[in-house]
Amino acid sequence: MRLFACDNCDQVVHFDNRQCVRCNHRLGFLPEDLAMHALEPRDDVAWQLVARPQRAVRFCANAALDICNWLTSADDPNPFCIACRHNRLVPNTNTQDGIDRWRRISQAQRHLFYSLLRWHLPHPDREEDPQGGLVFDFLEDVVQNDGNVVPAMTGHEEGLIAIRAAEADDVTRELARSAMDEPYRTLLGHFRHETGHFIWNKLVRDRNGFDAFRAVFGDERQDYGAALQNHYANGAPLGWQESFISAYAASHPWEDFAECFAHYLHIVDTLETARAFGIAIDPRGHEEMAAEVDFQPYRAKDAEQLASAWIPLSVAINAIQRSMGQPDSYPFVLSPPVIAKLDYVHALIQGANMEWQRAAA
Repeated sequence: MRLFACDNCDQVVHFDNRQCVRCNHRLGFLPEDLAMHALEPRDDVAWQLVARPQRAVRFCANAALDICNWLTSADDPNPFCIACRHNRLVPNTNTQDGIDRWRRISQAQRHLFYSLLRWHLPHPDREEDPQGGLVFDFLEDVVQNDGNVVPAMTGHEEGLIAIRAAEADDVTRELARSAMDEPYRTLLGHFRHETGHFIWNKLVRDRNGFDAFRAVFGDERQDYGAALQNHYANGAPLGWQESFISAYAASHPWEDFAECFAHYLHIVDTLETARAFGIAIDPRGHEEMAAEVDFQPYRAKDAEQLASAWIPLSVAINAIQRSMGQPDSYPFVLSPPVIAKLDYVHALIQGANMEWQRAAA
């Protein structure tokens, strides 16, 4: 994520800020130019950009509960921003816990959409694509009469992404992470992984790109249900670390792709943040680990360029985490086969981006 600047006073502002700490102007994120803007009231509902007073905007309807800080055109008939209009079932707003959960969920969702919009990846909603458009259900757990809690399931089915709302709570998510023996589990990770399945549908399946996909990930026609059942019963095969980014990626080619898509977004977004802060890694006596993010990660030439910057950075971040008594932020290894898979994801994303640019020209 890059840093932004208040266009009234030039104070550095961040993606989730609501107000400038220097000039106190209200801030909002405008998806059409992927930038934060200082705002001034125009009327009871609309605002105008300080830098472009003729541009009338209003906040997403979810701003009323301080859930979203994104903007839309003042005359847009849809009350929600381009991210929130994909939501179908949302957490219970009649309780403070429900509102707090939704705020954390929305923060992760907006980070996902920043990447989708940055690359111009397809994201039709259910009005544009009734059968396979992208839609989110944030599901509550079911409490049975005897008090037993049946957890909601996170998953994807033909564009419908279900997210367990309770995983917005740190304790619940950590319990799930431990029970599943996962080294990493976050809301943003869920969003990126499950959206990877949607992107596979749009950019591989719907474009008949099976041959290129199978050459890298294997044959996805193998029984998916049986593959997952085997994974949960027996775990990942011995030596999975040599070819897969995670144990779960080894369960089936679909999950391998979704995991690689999620990690590609993790890497690019974090490298952009490092670049924005001017971070360079140059450990004395370990010159082979030196790295500087001196390129725009969203326009990297290939996955190798990303990996050459990411590996030293992730090692440094993990070391800092350990110094604070915290677990590694990135407990994964990018083996050569994994980098090849990331390069496939890179080519797929960049190809879709170039198609959009040609169509927009």
